[in-house]
Amino acid sequence: MIVRLALAAMLVMAPAMAADSPKLLTWPDLITRPRPAADATISYGPALEQRVDVWTPAGPGPFPVVLMVHGGCWQSDIADRSLMNWIAADLRSAGIAVWNIDYRGVDRAGGGYPGTFQDAATAADLLRSKAKQYHLNLNNLVAVGHSAGGHLALWLAARHRIAATGPLHSAHPIAIRHVISLGGLPDLEATSRSPDNGCGTDVVSKLVGSGRADPFADTSIPRLLPLGADQQLVNGHEDGIIPFRFATDYVQRAKAAGDSATLHAIAATGHVELIAPETPAWAQAKRLIRAALAK
Repeated sequence: MIVRLALAAMLVMAPAMAADSPKLLTWPDLITRPRPAADATISYGPALEQRVDVWTPAGPGPFPVVLMVHGGCWQSDIADRSLMNWIAADLRSAGIAVWNIDYRGVDRAGGGYPGTFQDAATAADLLRSKAKQYHLNLNNLVAVGHSAGGHLALWLAARHRIAATGPLHSAHPIAIRHVISLGGLPDLEATSRSPDNGCGTDVVSKLVGSGRADPFADTSIPRLLPLGADQQLVNGHEDGIIPFRFATDYVQRAKAAGDSATLHAIAATGHVELIAPETPAWAQAKRLIRAALAK
């Protein structure tokens, strides 16, 4: 399995660092390392991207579970689920199982609206029928998403808020009560108006589709508030891909809607550090995961 990162494009979008700025990790710093392997892979559809990797710790279980969602600007040519392998392996070694989902990006046949969202939903809901086989404790579950995956992780927790009249409605979505977003883009409307974000603005229109009176009503997280889930956002101050204001603005809106939402700002941290297991950013995310699983 190959991580298909459009490295040059993403790095060009990042602002130039001042001479006294901290040295940040680049994508090659992460993806050129030896890549750990999952314990099993499950197919939930015919497309290459319709897969879930299962990471199970040693022992009989049942194990607490992280439902993991990769980023990559919602584009399969930029990244796939294997981008998360290093932190998935770190969680596995800590006794936490990982359900690492993939999905068709907007650049794949059937991706975009509604396919990208339906893939994420199907992969998440599959947990219920596979939990016994892999000794997973669904009463001890937290969703973790990075970048565009942060948006999708929050969206998975918001599915019960989607109106029954649309294609993204599910009668009984898997319940997600804790979400940790690592450098996410929760507000698609804000992203679509912000050319300084590393994903650009055109991808949002491909993701939310057209031909509907309100394409953000069932896709953008602020429009689905309150989620009724505890939301923890971990963002780097020096993230050149995701503007820091995306996190501060979203947390303010979530709190105003009555949700529990907290922003953890990590100094000397960009976008890659959020999913590199040796960093202070991941150490903070891991603490939050443990805390959520202990509740």
